[in-house]
Amino acid sequence: MLAEGLRILIAACVCWLNFVTIDVFFGLPKEGGVSGATAIAQEIERKGGAIHGGYMMGNIVSSPDASAGTLLASCGVYAAGIPGGLFAAVLVYIGNRICYDPGYAGTTGTITATFIVYAFTQAGFLASDFIAGMIIAILTIQGISHVHASRLLATLWRWRS
Repeated sequence: MLAEGLRILIAACVCWLNFVTIDVFFGLPKEGGVSGATAIAQEIERKGGAIHGGYMMGNIVSSPDASAGTLLASCGVYAAGIPGGLFAAVLVYIGNRICYDPGYAGTTGTITATFIVYAFTQAGFLASDFIAGMIIAILTIQGISHVHASRLLATLWRWRS
C-alpha cells in the first residue's frame, strides 16, 4: 500500500483532472452562468487575471459545480459507498436548481467522482484520501492565486474552443 501522503497527492491530481475537465467541457469558462459569477470574473480580470478563467471561478463559487460534486461524492463514498456518492449527486442537483443553475456540470462531476473514488478504493486508496485530495485541488484553483489560476483555466478553455 502506498504511503498516505502519496495517496493524497495522487487523489488530488485525479480530483483536479475530474473537476476541471468536466467544468471546462460544460462551458463554465464561457460566461457567468449564475448570479455573482460575472462580478467575480470582472474583479479577477481587473487584478490582472483572465476573464474566462474568472468566469469559471465565479461559477464555481456561485453554484455547486464539479469541484463541489467531487468533494461531496468523496464524502458520500466515505460514508456509504456508491449509494452515498449517488445521494451526493442528488444533493448537488437540488443545489443547482436552487441557484437557478441551468447546467449539469456539478451533477455529472458528482457521478463520475463517485465511480472514480470507488474504483480507487478497490485499489487500496481510502475515500478519505480523496476528501483531502479534493481540498488540495480546490485550493489550487480558488485559494493560491486567482490571477494565475484564471490564466490557466482560460488557456484550457481556449484549447477546448
